[in-house]
Amino acid sequence: MDKKNALRAGALAAGTTLMMLLMSSPALALTRDDGDDPGQGLSVMETLAQFVIAPIVIFAVITGLVMVLDRSTDRRPKAKVKAKA
Repeated sequence: MDKKNALRAGALAAGTTLMMLLMSSPALALTRDDGDDPGQGLSVMETLAQFVIAPIVIFAVITGLVMVLDRSTDRRPKAKVKAKA
């Protein structure tokens, strides 16, 4: 990629990031909406359990089930066959 294309890509990425930051308006999150009832926040351990540990456990369970229930018999890589000239 030459410098001109790299500059274009960088400008596009920077412009997109800037527009996303300007449009997100985090200050509006402080105003409450009608019917908003947020409840209590999560502790650090609850947050880690829900967003880190639980997905890893689910991934491990799915991987284990696929490995245990896999019934394919071909486990070795296939040998390359040399073509006759």
